[in-house]
Parts: sequence; C-alpha cells; structure tokens
Amino acid sequence: MITEPTSNRTARTPSPSAADAIGPLLDALAPNIAVRVELWDGTTAGASSGPTVRIRSVDALRRLLWAPGELGVGRAYVAGDVDIDGDIFDAVAALRPAGAQLRVGPRQLAAVVTAAKRVGAIGRPLPPPPEEARPKGGLHSLRRDAQVISHHYDVGNDFYRIVLGPSMTYSCARFADPTMTLADAQASKHDLVCRKLGLHERPGMRLLDVGCGWGSMAIHAAARYRARVVGVTISREQRDLAQQRAVDAGVADLGEIRLQDYRDVRGERFDAISSIGMSEHVGSSRIDEYFAGLAGLLAPRGRLLNHAISAVGGSKLGRRSFMGRYVFPDGELLDVADTVAAMQRAGLEVRDVESLREHYARTLRHWVANLEKSWDEAVALVGERRARVWRLYMAASAVGFEDGGLAIHQVLGVARDTEGGSGMPATRDGWATTDTAVPAENHRSVLVD
Repeated sequence: MITEPTSNRTARTPSPSAADAIGPLLDALAPNIAVRVELWDGTTAGASSGPTVRIRSVDALRRLLWAPGELGVGRAYVAGDVDIDGDIFDAVAALRPAGAQLRVGPRQLAAVVTAAKRVGAIGRPLPPPPEEARPKGGLHSLRRDAQVISHHYDVGNDFYRIVLGPSMTYSCARFADPTMTLADAQASKHDLVCRKLGLHERPGMRLLDVGCGWGSMAIHAAARYRARVVGVTISREQRDLAQQRAVDAGVADLGEIRLQDYRDVRGERFDAISSIGMSEHVGSSRIDEYFAGLAGLLAPRGRLLNHAISAVGGSKLGRRSFMGRYVFPDGELLDVADTVAAMQRAGLEVRDVESLREHYARTLRHWVANLEKSWDEAVALVGERRARVWRLYMAASAVGFEDGGLAIHQVLGVARDTEGGSGMPATRDGWATTDTAVPAENHRSVLVD
C-alpha cells in the first residue's frame, strides 16, 4: 500500500465549510440575524431555528458586498441567488432588522474582506437583474413619469388578474366584515369612496378618477350611482382593458377612460374627484401643484378624496432601495399631515381623515396568496425574476403595514362655495358604516370580466 509521507499529510488542511468561512462576514454585516441561513454546500449559519434563507450561490454575497442593505438582498433574491423556504412574511419580518444593519464600516471592513476572499466573493460587481428600472429625464417630467408608470403597470393584464383577483383593483381593500372575500372588500372600499364623495346624494354627478387603473372605481360609481365618470391613466394596457370592462358592464355610455396625464385635464368641471393610489407617484415637490390643479377642476361644494400610502415624516423610495429600483421608481410617501396641509393650501377644507392600515396588510396577504397559488402560470407570463419582485415587495409591504412602518389614509376635502357653504352632511352616518358594503353577488357582473 502506498501512503503519503507524514509531513505531507500533516501539511494539508481541509477547506473550510461555507458556513465557517462566512461566519465572520455575517457577524460583521448582520450580527443579530434572526433567520437560519443554509449555504450552497449544505452547511448552515445564523439562527438555529426560524425561517430559512437558502444562499444558492456565492454571487449572493458579491451582490451584498457591492450593495449592502435591502438593494443587495433584493437583487440576490430576484436573480435566484437566494431563496426563502417557508412563510415569506415570517422571513421578511425576521430579516428587516438585519437589513437595516447591513452596513460596512471601518471596523467591519477587514473581517468582510477576509471572509469574502475565503469563499471567492471578491470580484467586480455583477450586473443587476434586467427588471431593475433606470428611468431617464427630469424627475416627475411627463416623459419620465410615463416610463416609470409603464415599468410597473404594463407588466401584462393577465398577470395582474392572477395577483389582484376578479376585482382588478390595485389598492387597499376595506374588510368591513371579517368574513369578506377580497372582491367584497374591494367593493366595500369603492362604495365608501363613492359615499364620502356624495355620489349617493343625487344621480348623474360628474366624477374624475385620477389614475383610474383598470377602471374598477369608475365602473362601480357608474353602475351603482349612475355617476358620469372620466377616468384617466397613462398606462395604455390599463386604458384598453378599462374601456372593455366598462362596455362589458353596460356603463360605457356613462363615461370615458382616457389615456391622459392628469396635468392635461383642463377646462372641465367635476362634482367629485377620486385619487386612489395616485399621489404616491407625484412627490412632495409637486404635491401643491397636484392638489391645486385638481381643486381647480372642482365645482363649488365639490369634493376630493385622496387615498394614499403614507409614512411618518415622509419617505422617498430612493435609488438605493429595492422598492425604488424594482417596484415604484421615483415614488414618494408623504406624511399624512403634509397631505392635509397641501390640500388646505389648495383651498380645500379638509373634513375627514381615516386610516385603513390593517386593511392594507390583509389585502397584501391576499395578493401574495393569489400569486403563490398560481406561481407557475405567473412565471410563464412575466418570467421568474419579475414574479419574484412582486412576491418580495408585496410581502415586505404587508409586514410594513402590520408593524406600523407604513400607513394609508383617506383624506376628504371640499371646495366651499362663495358663501362658505360646503354641502357636507352633518355627521359621518351614511358613509362610514359597515352596512354600506356591496355584496359581491350584487356587483359580480360589473366588476368581474
């Protein structure tokens, strides 16, 4: 039998496992990580229990080195270098504190470089997944806004049908009753908006729906209250489907869906304006212009309802954030106090503010469940990377609404007449009660394709 010399055998040291190699890296970047990390060679690090994050490739670490924080994590997940086993909401909730700590300072740099070298993670930055948005032009210019809206909304109507369900409504639902289906809850939200705007007080009122999406709010207002509706969107795919849905619902004669920027709506008068999930795309620098323009379209005693995600102190979805690069480029969440102040500066009297925070968390959980249930179909439509973007962003948003990091408010304003009259009801009775919800069976032919 041939044997190696003893000196040679003792000189050779075994290669470290991936877990041993990146242990110092995890300690330096995320010392309090609360997930179990399974690495490409089957070894584990991090917590001994809890959600499992599978790092499938050393490329995930390279992405983190070049973009510490949520952007690097997001790129790795979208690219498939990282997977999440088990409940994605639990994993996101556990990773959020660690993500906030993913920073490389002078003290951590040496440990990071040493660990990265041991596993071969040192190298040039990898190209980001192609789903990352890089809009061009002046911030919130007409051209740039069209690019970012197309990036998010022109993914394909069939994909959105999977995620949103039959209501095709991409905003917070209102679960007035805990037994409501998602479709029922979206109808409840639309009905609450209609009644806050006073559409039930007389048939034939003229409504402008800004950022009308696939037309669900416009169709609901026309079908239930015979409102004459103008819906505007700058997404061609949304416009085309919304027009067809209005025809199918038998309300095409009560309004129109336009491919039009809200800034180009001029010289018209409306009794009511709904802005649902729209002002997040406007930005704080233009919010005064936004509300002033809409207020100028209101008839005396006309009402404007703004339904928007908010954050205490405001929050810009910057270029170093996952949301800013992959989901809502140029998006900005205003503090609700800033929204109220901007509406007042536009000459509107603010009459009601309502939070629906917990409702949005529940809505997002429905959307994630819809996506996961039809995952293979969704991937066939838009590709696995884009489906991963939607799964991660919706789960993270749900966690944000649950822990209070995000909020959503409906703010109702009225344009008083020359004598100071508002035409507002004396109390909220008649609009804010749970019995205003429209059962799904009563609107099924209207909202379901």
